Amino acid sequence: MKIAVMSCIHGNYAALDAVLLDIDEQKAEKIYCLGDLVGYGPYPNAVVEQIRSLDIPTVQGCWDEDIVEGLNACECSYPSLLAEKRGRIAHEWTNKKVNPEVREYLAQLPHTYKEDNLCFAHGSPSSNHEYLLPEMDAFTALERVLSSDADILFCGHTHVPYVRTLDSGQLQVKVCQPNQNEQPAVSFNTPLKRIINVGSVGEPRHGRPNATYVIYDTETEAVSLREVEYDYQATCAAILDAGLPPIFAWRLAKGLEFAEKADDPTHVCER
Repeated sequence: MKIAVMSCIHGNYAALDAVLLDIDEQKAEKIYCLGDLVGYGPYPNAVVEQIRSLDIPTVQGCWDEDIVEGLNACECSYPSLLAEKRGRIAHEWTNKKVNPEVREYLAQLPHTYKEDNLCFAHGSPSSNHEYLLPEMDAFTALERVLSSDADILFCGHTHVPYVRTLDSGQLQVKVCQPNQNEQPAVSFNTPLKRIINVGSVGEPRHGRPNATYVIYDTETEAVSLREVEYDYQATCAAILDAGLPPIFAWRLAKGLEFAEKADDPTHVCER
């Protein structure tokens, strides 16, 4: 069965509309969404209403969580004061715009969603705010997939799509303590796992303005990273008209700036 997985729509209705059309052309039988329906973009209510109307299984993203829990609930994701200031403006704007039904919908979204050997999360199974970057050390990456009790972990949050295969291998652990006999080593085999980051529909940061998402075939296990062109300039104009920070329009047009990346990719918010 072909499935489509998308993430990080960020109030960009034009991008969502184009991706849904492409999904239909790819003849995917089911769609999953990894959250961040709101934030940065000018159409948070319209995006949520479209996702709800299509009954798409959706998990809660960090922006969805922060709008529900309170403005700027987690400050640890911002790498600079400037990025934090922009984030606060966007939070306040979005918080004023979302209607009560949208807020209620965002509040009831699960942190993760599991189906067969597939797990769907926004950042990681540990936190909506954790970045699973492709350069993350293999042991930590493997731990994140194992903690989901799945073979394939779909995630977003970085806005840059990638597929990472964690080959099967053997791990060995030996416990040594002072004044005690050395314990025998414990070995176990790690199964083949994969992390599939689906990128971003509404605010790509892979160097082009095109929306990205993933088509996955559950029978052949084939992965297709899809890149969809759309009228991003209309969304840029709407961002400016809404009074949101102009840099949001600039980076949407360029598909650049990893501004909200935490310095430490293994960091997990403990608030």
